[in-house]
Amino acid sequence: MTIRVLLVDDHKIVREGTRQLLEQYGDLTIIAESSRGEDAVRLCDELKPDVVVMDVHMPGMSGLEATRAIRANHPVMRILILSAYDDDRYIFPLLDSGANGYLLKTTSGADLADGIRAVFRGEVVLDPLILWRVRSRYSQVQIYRTVDMSEGLTEREMGVLRQVARGKSNKEVGEILGISSNTVQSHLRNIFGKIGVGDRMQAVSFAVRQGWVGLEDEEQ
Repeated sequence: MTIRVLLVDDHKIVREGTRQLLEQYGDLTIIAESSRGEDAVRLCDELKPDVVVMDVHMPGMSGLEATRAIRANHPVMRILILSAYDDDRYIFPLLDSGANGYLLKTTSGADLADGIRAVFRGEVVLDPLILWRVRSRYSQVQIYRTVDMSEGLTEREMGVLRQVARGKSNKEVGEILGISSNTVQSHLRNIFGKIGVGDRMQAVSFAVRQGWVGLEDEEQ
């Protein structure tokens, strides 16, 4: 079976090099290339590739925005991030937005080909450095809880609260975290109930007093 691949990268030389590497394998076919996120979303609608190999930084729509848009339109389409960046600011938002894997551009052609095959099979593929970061983050259990609380806030609830502290609306929080406005509102209701407050400002004030949210998180 041939896996149909869409390459998305704003550097032509990178696309050409990636194409040449992947065309060595008879089970992989590059059906199209794109240098912009907007075009990648359109090509996914038109061509229905099996796997999208996606860069992060591009003019216009970023790889993160394109990943969210593609995932919204094609929930089962596979997206493999191929990036030069190993920064947490990119890794976790992209994985949270539905990317099926994250490889660095230092990877070999053979490993990239194997990664494409793996995400096509429904597996999650992570560069060893990225895997270390993921394990490191999720092995550090942080409990946001006071002695008066029967249940602490989860990491997701704290993520919502941090964005609220920056003055973001429910819609904006949802777009940043890759969740719906209704889900944001549900998290806020849970937060209010757990810490015993009635509104957003009280929740932020409580979190600042506890040291869970720094003053730099508050809207300037």
